[in-house]
Amino acid sequence: MAARDPVIIVGGGPAGLAVATQLALRDVDVVVVEAEPKLPRDLRAGSFHPPTIEMLDTIGIGQEFLSLGYRVPRWQIRGRNEGVIVEWDLSLIADVTPYPFRFHCEQFKLTPLLLKRFEGLGGKVRFAHRFLDATQDAGGVNARIETPGGIEILRGSFLVGADGGKSVVRHNMDVAFEGFTWPERFLVVGIDRDLAPEGYTMNAYVSDPVDWSAIFKMPHEGPPGLWRVLFPVDAEAPEEEMLEAGFVARILQNFLPWNRPYGVVHKSTYRVHQRVASDFRQGRLLLVGDAAHLNNPLGAFGLNGALHAAFNLAPKLAEVWRGESPDTALDLYVRQRRSANVEFVQAQSIRNKQLLEERDPELRRQRLDELRRIAADPRQQKDYLLKSSMIWSVKRAAAIA
Repeated sequence: MAARDPVIIVGGGPAGLAVATQLALRDVDVVVVEAEPKLPRDLRAGSFHPPTIEMLDTIGIGQEFLSLGYRVPRWQIRGRNEGVIVEWDLSLIADVTPYPFRFHCEQFKLTPLLLKRFEGLGGKVRFAHRFLDATQDAGGVNARIETPGGIEILRGSFLVGADGGKSVVRHNMDVAFEGFTWPERFLVVGIDRDLAPEGYTMNAYVSDPVDWSAIFKMPHEGPPGLWRVLFPVDAEAPEEEMLEAGFVARILQNFLPWNRPYGVVHKSTYRVHQRVASDFRQGRLLLVGDAAHLNNPLGAFGLNGALHAAFNLAPKLAEVWRGESPDTALDLYVRQRRSANVEFVQAQSIRNKQLLEERDPELRRQRLDELRRIAADPRQQKDYLLKSSMIWSVKRAAAIA
């Protein structure tokens, strides 16, 4: 095979490393550049759906990843005053997937596994290398990179932007990031209280017109793990006010009163967006992961969707790189994954948030009753779980020609 310029991947997060690892497994030359000096420690994402674990299996890290976290076979939708509305049982989809559970593990424990696998295939991430811009011609891409030693020009055959929600690659492509930003911020608090004796499953969503919340138990640094609770807070208030100890203490006691102060292990706030790039491709420049789409975390679709896109893109890009497929295969990636994001990830994550925060009493009652009816019918419950576990969206994307 004639020598070809490498594929340049901008961003050493999960999506970028997943694309890089798959390309390396297919003997494609890859260069990964990451602006940070080392792998970042991101505390936000941490809930993985069955198709994602199946995909990680195909690159040889699924089982090691499973050893690091919690399998969550049941999860709840609750009402703040009503208690448990529905407890979903993922054993109903055991005939469809070998992993009938949600899997909880911090994102920052996945990226080292991806990096190790990539490096084991001869790959290397160039840390402290910041992408500035790129130009393309009929034969490839010239990327301008700021390195510790100065500005360098990297020549590549294609360039994949996996550089997050503020993607410089997307700005360089000059494509719109369509959608909106939610009016509130999200406050995430890691607490020392075990919520299991209070009846909470390791993943639960609590509906309330004002004080809704979402709960996740994470492995943290080992037993007994750490419960994370997410709350909406006023976006107009200064961030330091939202993180002030007294404010956090009040919001926790309002969530679940306790006869002693909560121990807070970590706390952070962030803005939440619902946005999709108007296109994921511009010639030899492509987008994947948060660079292509952002959504609220209710349903745990963001990181999963990013990885599903990475596993969709890589085999198509490898075939194009080797000259085995025309570059229109990359347009198929765009059609499949953009459709999956718009039709499912965006729509469902918005519906999930609306369900939790619904203020109209009658509409809220109707929605909660509908969930009860679905849960009472095994066939309907299975259909619901196939969608909420993202199995449906992966199959839907694959069916798009």
